[in-house]
Amino acid sequence: METLAHFGNGGPGPWILFFPLIWAAVVIGAVTVLRRTVWRGRGRGGPWRATPEANSPIAVLGNRFAAGEIDEDEYWRRLTVLNEEFGVRRSAKGGAA
Repeated sequence: METLAHFGNGGPGPWILFFPLIWAAVVIGAVTVLRRTVWRGRGRGGPWRATPEANSPIAVLGNRFAAGEIDEDEYWRRLTVLNEEFGVRRSAKGGAA
């Protein structure tokens, strides 16, 4: 009886070539899934860490506060308005809620 594993004279048949291809597909699939989920955003702060971009209104507000153009009360008042507009919730002194 001839099976797929024993072809012709009892040696492995051409089907043996599919096993490395299957493993290659599994590895490529795993790397693709990891790149699209877990590894995404690494180096940019990630999706879980809110880092404002250089031209965002929150960054501009922070720069104005750091330069002394606005005081702390005005900074927190404006930051609250910006966070409500952009959908970011923070506690009274800036900690993530």
